[in-house]
Amino acid sequence: MNAMTDVSEVDVLGLWAATRPQRVRLYGRVVEAGLRFAFYGRVSTEGYQDPTSSRRWQFDFASELVAGHGRIVAEYFDVGYSREIAWNGRPEAARLLAAITDADRGFDAIVVGEYARAFYGSQATYLAPLLREHGVQLWLPEADGPVDLDNPTHQALLMLLGAQAKQEVQRARFRTTAAMQAQAREQGRHLGGRPPYGYRIVDAGPHFNRAHAAWGRRLHRLEPDPETAPWVRWIFARRLEGHSTASITRMLNETGVPCPSAADRKRNRHRPGVAWHLRTVAAILANPRYTGRQVWNRQQTNRRPTDDLVPGVAGRRKLTPSRQWASPTSQPTRPS
Repeated sequence: MNAMTDVSEVDVLGLWAATRPQRVRLYGRVVEAGLRFAFYGRVSTEGYQDPTSSRRWQFDFASELVAGHGRIVAEYFDVGYSREIAWNGRPEAARLLAAITDADRGFDAIVVGEYARAFYGSQATYLAPLLREHGVQLWLPEADGPVDLDNPTHQALLMLLGAQAKQEVQRARFRTTAAMQAQAREQGRHLGGRPPYGYRIVDAGPHFNRAHAAWGRRLHRLEPDPETAPWVRWIFARRLEGHSTASITRMLNETGVPCPSAADRKRNRHRPGVAWHLRTVAAILANPRYTGRQVWNRQQTNRRPTDDLVPGVAGRRKLTPSRQWASPTSQPTRPS
């Protein structure tokens, strides 16, 4: 330190607090500080959130929490993964799980910037036995330090934080679903997903929300695709003539008409795109969208807990009853 430095400008108490030996309690044992921390963080989406700034504030919160007790020596940060996903389903969280069981992991504790960024529901409780077994601490800002899993107050805190994280997801999902139902009914908007065969997505102007419009987001709608819409009309015409679904499928393949996954390879890379199938033609004939009626919520996702070590929620798509469909009062143009 420069001898000419004014003592009044030096935070003597801060320097003393940062350098004095610290002791923390780990599962009933008092251990010296100087801990090595692994930071874990997460951001849900890459398109609507800034991973750089999200990581920064989470890392800053974690760093502030462990200041004077040790330093962060490893980092695990998942981008584009929901908190509902089990830890094994998040690449960086899965890597952290594997590191916990490694005797040469290089860290003594895990620190997060916010509970809800790392855990959903009771995930932290499921992780606790593994941490206890390998002597790894868990530090949370909400606990103002290490979590003592033998402390009833900390146990209650984890239950409360888990319930809040779960409620936040459910509330956001309910609001989003309700808003999308209103947009489908009142505005006839295309709300995402692959356009039905015979249609294409076109620009419908700037987003009505000024903030989203400033970010460059646009509204979209469906209109008949000049290349594929004629084949939709052809399919319905053959059906009206009395041809079976199987015979229509055969005629399409014999004529060499590209099937839907071949006509739109960008959105159907997971499909072979080789030929028409009976189920494809049947789905087109059964889709109310081709009658000029735009429908939203024909399918819903049923969510159920997984059986992973640190479990999450997995979804399975299913058809919904027609009474739950959302349709606008004024319908857009159909490919006919």
